[in-house]
Parts: sequence; C-alpha cells; structure tokens
Amino acid sequence: MVGRIAQFLDGWHQRRADQRLARLADQAAEMDSFELRALRNEARGTRRKIDQILQTADMQLATPGLGIGQPQIPLGTDWVWRPDPWRGALPDIGAVASDGRTAIAENLALYHDCPLGEIVVRQVRNRQEADRTAYGFDVEVFGFQGSFLSLALNLPEAGISGLKSRHLLRAEFVIDSERPVRAYARLNIKHGPNLSQPVCSLPIEDREKIAEFDLAYADINDRRIERAWLDLIINDAEMTRIQIRDVVLSRRPRAEL
Repeated sequence: MVGRIAQFLDGWHQRRADQRLARLADQAAEMDSFELRALRNEARGTRRKIDQILQTADMQLATPGLGIGQPQIPLGTDWVWRPDPWRGALPDIGAVASDGRTAIAENLALYHDCPLGEIVVRQVRNRQEADRTAYGFDVEVFGFQGSFLSLALNLPEAGISGLKSRHLLRAEFVIDSERPVRAYARLNIKHGPNLSQPVCSLPIEDREKIAEFDLAYADINDRRIERAWLDLIINDAEMTRIQIRDVVLSRRPRAEL
C-alpha cells in the first residue's frame, strides 16, 4: 500500500511539473528580462540534470554487445577510467573548432593555433565488431596552418587522489586515421608552482597505442599535486580524419625492488 501511495504521489508531482513547464514555455515570450533570466537559469539547471540521466542511461544500455568492453588491465591496477565522451552520448555531439580552445565535454577540450579554424570535432557511434565501447570521437582537419593540435583530457579527482611518484600511469588509445599520422601523449602534473611534462611517442602503424609514464622519473612532489591532464598531440593532421575509437587511463603502483 505504501509503495502504491508513493508511486501515485511521484506521478502526481511529475504531472504538475510537466504542466508548469508547458505553462512557462507558453508565457516566456511575454516575460520581462528579469523573469526571463530567472527562468533561463532554472531551465539550464533542469537540463543539466536531464542530460546527466540520459548520458548515464546511454552508458549502461549502449555498451553490451560491442567488443570486449575493457582492455586488458595490468595486474595491481588501483584506478581505471574511460572518459565520458567514449562512454555515453554527449548533449552536443559536434562543433567547428574555430577558436583556439573548444570545450567538448566536462573533462575534454581541443586546442590548436590554426588561424583557418577548419577543424570539425564530433562524437560518433562505434559500430565495428572490434569496437569495445559504444562511442568514439572524430577530429576532421581540412586546411591547417598552425603549429600544434591537441586534445586535452583532465584527470578526475579519483585519478589524482593518492597519486604518488611510485605509480605507473598508462594511457591506452584505439585510433584510426585516413593516413598515418604521428602522435604523442604528454602527461602534465601540476605540483605546487612546478609543472612536470613527461612525453611518450605513440606508434604510427598500430591502431591500438599505449603510452606509459613512470612517475619516478617525472620529478614530482607527491604532497603538492594539484591537478593533472593528458594531451594527445597530433602532428601533420592536414586533410585528415582521425577517429579516436577508445581512450582508457589507468594507474598501478610500481613493484618494489
């Protein structure tokens, strides 16, 4: 009985909320600027919650049946993370990267210094048998006169918490491109006033690429780590479509000698 009452009340509240939204949508054209600003802020807050629900649902429902789901994680791994753009649908699936920085998702942005701005970024569905996640990410470059093009991926708090110089940090990519391109992975660790930036070259031929960073050689202060991000730097990308099918980051403590 209690369950039925709760269900009835939830339905009643939902109907009232739907009716209120419909009424506000009809009245929006006649509101003054003060009321419109308040309504816009409320609508944006509601949309963020709805987008989170949709993204989580897509992550859970779209992955089964595609590939093996996760790569082979090394023994002893204490943190593993696949960023959101490769897990579920984004609210905005594409953009023209005309500016020097284009935000793609909460933890992902594209940077370049090309004055032409002829770069298109978009999320795509992975549909091949070998794909291990439902979504991928495309970077399509037309004319390019800049000196750099990179995707910057901010590590979440879970990846930074407890990060020590005894850790090995591993980045695994699955990348297809219309022609071979040279790419690098650069780990950036901000600790106090200092910034450590170890770089790893990625193989050109293989579509599955691994970069591994031994933080013992990064000269970091464990107690002052503030943030960390990974740059995927792509060289000679003019007139090329680069398909980043998957990205997985993980870390594990180095074996003690």
